[in-house]
Amino acid sequence: MFRSDEVKKGVDRAPHRALLYATGMPTKALDMPFIGVVSSFTDLVPGHVGMRDLERWIEKGVHTGGGYAFFFSVPGICDGVAMGHSGMKYSLPSRELIADMIESIVEAHKLDALVMLTNCDKITPGMLMAAGRLNLPTVVVTAGPMLSGRIGNKRLSLVRDTFEAVGRFRAGEITEEELARCEMEACPGAGACQGLYTANTMACMTEALGMSLPGCATTPAVLARKRRIAFDSGVAVVELLKRGVRARDILTQGAFENAIRVDMAMGGSTNTVLHLMAVAHEAQVDLGLETFDRISRETPNISKLRPAGDYMMEDLDAAGGIPGVLNRFLDRVADNPTVAGVSIKEVAGRARILDDDVIRPLDRAYHPEGGLAILRGNLAPDGAVVKQSAVSEKAMRFEGTARCFDSEEAAMEAISSGSIKPGDVVVIRYEGPKGGPGMREMLAPTSAIVGLGLSESVALITDGRFSGGTKGPCIGHISPEAMEGGPIGLIKDGDRIRIDIPGRRVDLLVDETELAKRREAWTPPEPKVKKGYLARYARLVTSASTGAVYGEG
Repeated sequence: MFRSDEVKKGVDRAPHRALLYATGMPTKALDMPFIGVVSSFTDLVPGHVGMRDLERWIEKGVHTGGGYAFFFSVPGICDGVAMGHSGMKYSLPSRELIADMIESIVEAHKLDALVMLTNCDKITPGMLMAAGRLNLPTVVVTAGPMLSGRIGNKRLSLVRDTFEAVGRFRAGEITEEELARCEMEACPGAGACQGLYTANTMACMTEALGMSLPGCATTPAVLARKRRIAFDSGVAVVELLKRGVRARDILTQGAFENAIRVDMAMGGSTNTVLHLMAVAHEAQVDLGLETFDRISRETPNISKLRPAGDYMMEDLDAAGGIPGVLNRFLDRVADNPTVAGVSIKEVAGRARILDDDVIRPLDRAYHPEGGLAILRGNLAPDGAVVKQSAVSEKAMRFEGTARCFDSEEAAMEAISSGSIKPGDVVVIRYEGPKGGPGMREMLAPTSAIVGLGLSESVALITDGRFSGGTKGPCIGHISPEAMEGGPIGLIKDGDRIRIDIPGRRVDLLVDETELAKRREAWTPPEPKVKKGYLARYARLVTSASTGAVYGEG
């Protein structure tokens, strides 16, 4: 018995069968499981332009395994193209749309199992959220990282050689011709941007969770090996269906802790905190900020990919990939099932590490703690997140003077005009899930600060979030956000702010009596968006400290 029998079997389903036959479906398919292949192909996103090819290989695998494949689509937003303007307001909210769209199609058509073809920033967590919610046999195929760009022997990546290059151009370090050369050569073709930014971090999380086949996360988009992984994923999903293995059998507490450990070991994007909590929420697993900080404190940072270092995803792939990273922590890996039909501990045990600098042994770790840290304090009572692996030792403790901006655009104008000076703490607020709305990434301001040579002398705090490409003392996800009356909305220009990453604190150095007066006088501003999807999103979304998911009802 299959779920799909509800739409294809019995006398009463003659009209349904007539419509299915109209698609070209053969009569023999009535006895096969209906496998949904949800693809996020789009010409708008470099990480997704190669998916038409992978769709064919997934379909071949599904049919080889004995299933019948039906394709449907969800949208994809390129965060790089949406960055730095109002379009970024839609990026995080698209995650919820994607999960809801998949639920709608799968339940309306009673599909039996799913292969999810994804790659970039919010699409992957949106699909994983749907997998946890629907709880069907599911395999995720991430389409793979982009190869590095090149100018001569110099390797290029998107963030360092375009976003940060803008700041270097403004500082007079490179010419307009050199900037134009970078933008032409930095992204040579299909794939997710080359470093450990959000897209590739989430691909690594997906594999560490056990939801992708081994090697999927790091295999570059353009390699034939990616086709074979796509084919094998199609076969695997039918096998999972036969064995009755569903998504929540894999998405367990142990799986999330494995993924967080890999995240901390590699120094991944701060966005994983939002996304893993959101996926756990759908999978009915209790996952809070304290779990991230606990695992970070006990997990050495053993890999330095861009933006924190100079290695790229292609280097991690050649060195042993996610199985290699897991192998370093073999005694700490929860023995969780995977879509490959073997446990994650078996995957880790079979791994070969071929480069001891890309994936360092624990006794030669880059840092004794993991890549992310959770901060609290009177500025972030409900928590905040920093990518500590991308902060220099000099900037791990920072005290400076607040420069307050109520939007990313206002902050960017001040940074670009040269009015931000060493010792400043740039405060960007009313950019949280509700206030933005949509919790925009602040890659443009942070990259401009780096490009201007201020990454050790200027800090930035925000109730928005950061790209995986952000580096320096940049504290995001400040919760509660300003729009909800959080303390970040009470800061005034000239206030002193202290950041202590080793001590896990971010504090406003203003006495409580003065803060109480400010709190009494504070009133929420008018919503920035009053109609359409973003207005509805702002009414429904919860705090970043709980994953920025929709509230019940």
